[in-house]
Amino acid sequence: MTKQRLYLYDTTLRDGQQTQGVQFSTVEKIQIAEMLDQLGLDYIEGGWPGANPTDSAFFDEAPKTRAMMTAFGMTKRAGRSAENDDVLAQVMQAGTGAVCLVGKSSAFHVSDALGITKAENTANIAASFSHIVGEGREALFDAEHFFDGYKADPDYALEILHAAIEAGARWVVLCDTNGGTLPAEISEITKAVIASGIKGENLGIHTHDDTANAVACSLAAIDAGARQVQGTLNGLGERCGNANLTTLIPILLLKEPYASKFETGVTLEALKSLKQMSHKLDDILNRVPLRQAPFVGSSAFAHKAGLHASAILKNPSTYEHIEPEIVGNERVIPMSNQAGQSNLRRRLSEAGLSVEKGDPALGYLLDEIKEREALGYSYDTAQASFELLARRALNQLPNFFEVKRYKVTVERRKNKYDKMVSLSEAVVVVKIDGEKKLSVSESMDDTGSDRGPVNALSKALAKDLGQYQEMIDDMRLVDFKVRINQSGTEAVTRVIIDSVDSKGNRWSTVGASANIVDASFEALIDAIQWKLIRDTGEKFTK
Repeated sequence: MTKQRLYLYDTTLRDGQQTQGVQFSTVEKIQIAEMLDQLGLDYIEGGWPGANPTDSAFFDEAPKTRAMMTAFGMTKRAGRSAENDDVLAQVMQAGTGAVCLVGKSSAFHVSDALGITKAENTANIAASFSHIVGEGREALFDAEHFFDGYKADPDYALEILHAAIEAGARWVVLCDTNGGTLPAEISEITKAVIASGIKGENLGIHTHDDTANAVACSLAAIDAGARQVQGTLNGLGERCGNANLTTLIPILLLKEPYASKFETGVTLEALKSLKQMSHKLDDILNRVPLRQAPFVGSSAFAHKAGLHASAILKNPSTYEHIEPEIVGNERVIPMSNQAGQSNLRRRLSEAGLSVEKGDPALGYLLDEIKEREALGYSYDTAQASFELLARRALNQLPNFFEVKRYKVTVERRKNKYDKMVSLSEAVVVVKIDGEKKLSVSESMDDTGSDRGPVNALSKALAKDLGQYQEMIDDMRLVDFKVRINQSGTEAVTRVIIDSVDSKGNRWSTVGASANIVDASFEALIDAIQWKLIRDTGEKFTK
């Protein structure tokens, strides 16, 4: 059967930038555009030229892509021609092969927001697309508020679409602008649009996730006949975000009936980079990746229960809907107080530790895990600390260094500007190959701000580890989570630290104590030890 072409349109750089707290630099936008192009997207919407300096600079420096680079703007304003509209002119001057213009398709918004008649709005849309096509550009019409507009006045909503098509628009995109339309309505209205004479090969869908249905609504439109789908990487977007392409693309490539029916620009080989790409975007934004994200989350293929882990060992398809490697992910068997020996042996094997079935050490290690989790530790979220605990129980933990003592002080004082400031200082003494080394560090950053006692401890611990120093120089702490497990004066603090290095490794370690500094220091030590084990690549016996 000949597959139908389904086009993927990415708006991460424009609509995704509407996310609260997200503001891309020009360099970051270029980096993301190159990443999206490598994935195989058909269209990359770079931004709105003239709306802000960053977007304008991006189009001046935009990389050459296989994907169609697209500039976004709005249809011409009433009272002037398309040729003399300065806002539209800036969009055209971006020099992109495609131009996407947003226009009102709801009679309510035409009268209340624009303050013009429906006939004037229709004429503005037609004139705008005639101008774009006349300049040799591919034209796309984002029909804003289309679904609400159709439900209120279907004749006018369809009139707008037909005006754009008749003026030469390649695509008309149905936008669920406020994100409130559900999949069944999306399907019914999309079919009505096609029945009115607009071909599915000219029809796109753009959804928002305000009811957590953006992906489902996109699929409903595709099922109804739309052949272009818009979305963003990691579901970025205003309010609750847009349709998440890291979820939508694997569904289209791997799930039926889509896998057999459609062809996209994304290959199965390119799909293997999906998790890395998703996490790279979060890294650019300095955000922690969502563990539970479908397909690309670190917990997407995590199996905690002992029953599940035992079945996974026999046949992964018992609890996995796809092989994790297809999207660049991996199977995780976390350790917890629910773990059984099958679970434990599998996790040990993944850490490079071979233990025979029935080995007494397994029972001892299980008891140790359960006892420590009762004290506040959590090993299903700290795989690196689990590995160190296992190595210690199996007498396979290298003795890289020994911490003899540490001290942390926090001083509150006035600076030369008579302002009260804090200064944290840490002293750490370690013993390496029989030699003691003392390191002192402050937590002051380049701006003169105190980064706290844990930062001071981290810097002091990593300041001088002798022969191992080069191995830890590329380590970076990227997340620090604190949880109080009990209440009152008996409270136990759990600290989870996420670390990364220049090789792309990311690992989590845990510490627990009534003292938050002790808990943090324990997690820091584990982080360094795990890194040293990986970089030495040797087997040690303590």
